[in-house]
Amino acid sequence: MSERVKVFLDTSVLIAANDIDHERHADSRPLLAAATQENCACGVHSLAETYANLSIVKGGRQQRPETAFRLVEQIAGRMMVVALDPEEYLTAIEDAAKLRIAGGTIYDALLLKCARKVGAQRIYTLNARHFKLVAPDLAGRIVTP
Repeated sequence: MSERVKVFLDTSVLIAANDIDHERHADSRPLLAAATQENCACGVHSLAETYANLSIVKGGRQQRPETAFRLVEQIAGRMMVVALDPEEYLTAIEDAAKLRIAGGTIYDALLLKCARKVGAQRIYTLNARHFKLVAPDLAGRIVTP
């Protein structure tokens, strides 16, 4: 996949954009609203992670699983969804091991590998510190909405 996109949205931004009670909703929603197949991408893993977060109880409120699915389906329809092949997946894990990245930060590394794959010019996340740790060479492209 050699396509270049302007914007890559991390799971954290997709969740905030779809949760009106999220403290970063107002900052994240416009990014999702402006997303098109031509200018925006997310990682395929983000679809499941977004569904998981939108369908759980938080603050006494829960999306019905069917509603959470529809929101994820809309995300997938709005933007390019990027998957890694097994070799790319293993390379991302190997690179993380070389950087001594451990635990759940591997998921950030996988998403950054997806962002690299599509040549994202801007990578939006609510977890910029971890993203910059995983990919210091992309630090200038990693921003918080």
